[in-house]
Amino acid sequence: MADFSPNRELLNPKFEGYKLQVISPGIARHGLPYKPTQATASGRSPLSLQEVQSRITHNHLVLSPASGRVLYIDADRRVVVVDVDPTDISKSPRFDVVYELPVAISTAQTQSESVHREYPSATFLADDTAFVSDGRGSLYILSIPARGPATLLSSFELFDEVTSLPLPFRIHSVARVSDGTVIALLSSRYYDAEALSLLTQDTAATSSTHHQHRHHFHSSEFDVWAARFTFPLNMMHVHSGTLDIIWRRRGEDVPILADYDASRNAYVLIGSSTYREIGAPHTPAYEPSPDEIAPVPRAGEDLDGGNITTSTKPYPYSWTQTPDVVTVAFALPSSTPKSNITVLFSPTTLTMHVKGVPDMHEGIRLPRYSAKQLWDRIRPSTSFWTWDREGDSKFGILSVHLDKMTEGQKWMHVFAAAGTRGTTRTIAGNEATGGGGDDDMDVPETLDPSELYLIREAFEKYTEALRTGEDTSGLGLGRGVPSLAQGEMDDEVDDSVGRPAAFTWVSEDGSTPHWWKKNSIPPFNLLSTPLPGTDAKLAGLVIKNSIDGLLYVTEGGGTQCSSDTIAPEWKHTGTFPALAFVLASKRDTRFTHHTQNAVFAFENGSVDRGGNAYIYRRSSPNQLWAKQSVLKVGDGNAGSLLGVGAFKNESDSTTIVCLCENQLVVLYDVS
Repeated sequence: MADFSPNRELLNPKFEGYKLQVISPGIARHGLPYKPTQATASGRSPLSLQEVQSRITHNHLVLSPASGRVLYIDADRRVVVVDVDPTDISKSPRFDVVYELPVAISTAQTQSESVHREYPSATFLADDTAFVSDGRGSLYILSIPARGPATLLSSFELFDEVTSLPLPFRIHSVARVSDGTVIALLSSRYYDAEALSLLTQDTAATSSTHHQHRHHFHSSEFDVWAARFTFPLNMMHVHSGTLDIIWRRRGEDVPILADYDASRNAYVLIGSSTYREIGAPHTPAYEPSPDEIAPVPRAGEDLDGGNITTSTKPYPYSWTQTPDVVTVAFALPSSTPKSNITVLFSPTTLTMHVKGVPDMHEGIRLPRYSAKQLWDRIRPSTSFWTWDREGDSKFGILSVHLDKMTEGQKWMHVFAAAGTRGTTRTIAGNEATGGGGDDDMDVPETLDPSELYLIREAFEKYTEALRTGEDTSGLGLGRGVPSLAQGEMDDEVDDSVGRPAAFTWVSEDGSTPHWWKKNSIPPFNLLSTPLPGTDAKLAGLVIKNSIDGLLYVTEGGGTQCSSDTIAPEWKHTGTFPALAFVLASKRDTRFTHHTQNAVFAFENGSVDRGGNAYIYRRSSPNQLWAKQSVLKVGDGNAGSLLGVGAFKNESDSTTIVCLCENQLVVLYDVS
């Protein structure tokens, strides 16, 4: 199975942090003669969480393939084209209204107000051709000249099959799949017949009916449509104004990305859910309430008697460090004679054996290391160990003191292979190992040296729980010693960084490619998507891996390959160290995009406070520090950020265009 496997040679466990690099790009701010808006008319039901997320991340700015031309739709439904010189800051941009979207007056469109409108959206097919959606169910194809008003080539509507009402939709992408065929990928919220019937009732419905509305829309689904257009448009063999839909998929969220991959003759959809064929069986995810959660008894187990062990196995050792010494504490049976303990040091390895003691002692595997590779080099001549039996305790402490070769070097682990295997947990007395044994478990550092030897209590409590079946969670020691960032990290916040994502590949005829059935990728956490205007294939995706952001690009494929053999292979090509950690501190981030060498986190900003753009650079595996920069986008008068895009210049620098509520901000020569 293909997946996002990291290349360990590109990881940087010794990374210390980011240092500020002051850059001074040219910044030009221009007042908008035609202002966009992020307000939409509400329907008669509340927006789902997925719809709210989609609106927050909606990019109102559209870039033309021609360098320097952008498009947006203002609050009065006017299509505005802006020509920007991406290399000359002294030239002011030119704003032209090229088309005004009609106002819906038909009965069908008036009835469609019962459902939520989408933001108007658009995308360019070519320098002079744009597809525009009004967010109410209509699509317009415009021919836009270099100067002057646009010409309407044709218009279409997306209708619901059951009620024949127009469905508001969003345009994600358009692609020319052959000389005369263009495919547009659209998305809309799915309303079944019962839902639409409820929504189109009189607004004076009873309060109980409103409760039915809320109950019905607790779970939302969304459709992805592939609409075909034949150029010239007068050659299309469809009913006037009706979209020619060639396939349709359904999922539980609005797609994050939807595009056509010409090398594989297939469409790729990325969303928090997969997108199934219409009519395919679907089992929605079920989250039990706390009252419904109960343990499942095993054979011969008496849950009523309370004889259930929920203890968590302690870590095999605990450790802490100072600038010059790493101290590791191992728990051994207190009956072990000191003469049976052998500890040997080399500059890069640790050997430790205990004679006369079985590998397992009261349900715990005792440590044995033979030339175990250390995380960094040590001084063997000044490293030493001590053995403390601690009186009548069941376990004593073997303390190993490793003298660092490089004083001041912060160790991330004790052993070089730490974290390469899963942890071992014990539930109800049964051991379950995820990916390997204890030797290469990721053991967190103990922040407070005074707590180092609590491992003795943890082992004694754990073995007592195995013997008596009691719950060991009382002292909080069952999960091991405190980590370096315990009390400083907010797990809930850190887990919320990025978006859960999954791939769906669709063949040109709407079926699932054979190669995707065999090589599907499990869900992942997406931190960043390509900066609009850059080469998406070269930029790839930034995926969360622990606290890092890993850059992956696709390999393989090609126009000469058979559709049965083409499988997307993702290669880890670079690392943005601690990216997830730093993004967790940015609570006002609206867009997160990247190029091959940098990640850009754009703040939303507000009417009285301008937002920033944070830039995080890639680092090599051996660098302790990476560069970060901060650029001021809004000046307090710009308003909220609504869209971003970039143009690549011949000098290999980037010009970034930011659309705000009141200003167009252009950042020149961002390298």
